Amino acid sequence: MRVLFRGRTKHDYLSDALTLLTGWTREGEELRRTLVMDDAQHAALTERVKVVADALHLRPEITRRDDRTQIRVGHGDDEPLTEGEVLLAARIEDVYRAVTSV
Repeated sequence: MRVLFRGRTKHDYLSDALTLLTGWTREGEELRRTLVMDDAQHAALTERVKVVADALHLRPEITRRDDRTQIRVGHGDDEPLTEGEVLLAARIEDVYRAVTSV
């Protein structure tokens, strides 16, 4: 990840960070990810993400449909993405790898 240098905007820095989040899509000011996992993995992911989200004072939306877990991070109300939201997406990716590798 590139370091934020003088003259670069926060938006550029976040865009650079977002390129490292494979599988995530940006829709407006929200990040979305769909994960294929079983019910036990979904439960484990949800519990672990809650701990991280609480620490960051954020509330991702996590829903379950069939064998897929859908995650949405962001405001969706024209507020720009924050560093915390991008960090949360990265941590969710870490949790996903942990719960599916067991």
